[in-house]
Amino acid sequence: MNKKEVTKEKDVKEKVTKKIEKKETKKKEKSKKVKNESFFKSVRNEMDKVRWPLKKEMVKYSIATLSFIIFFALFFTLGDLIIAGVKLLVR
Repeated sequence: MNKKEVTKEKDVKEKVTKKIEKKETKKKEKSKKVKNESFFKSVRNEMDKVRWPLKKEMVKYSIATLSFIIFFALFFTLGDLIIAGVKLLVR
């Protein structure tokens, strides 16, 4: 083979590899889009299954939560004061 044929062959190989690389990158981009779309579709389907609480239930749960917070705040405050008092008496 002469030099011209060798260079032509190399050029053809380079063109083919570039085309293959372009196709692969397009496939990757397309698969990313498909993955994102399927993810958001799945999220939408799951959100349709969610049963959101009614206003009456939400008020009930909020009151229960606040009651527990207040109870435990008082409990730990009193416990801390009692321990501090005992500590003062022992010294």
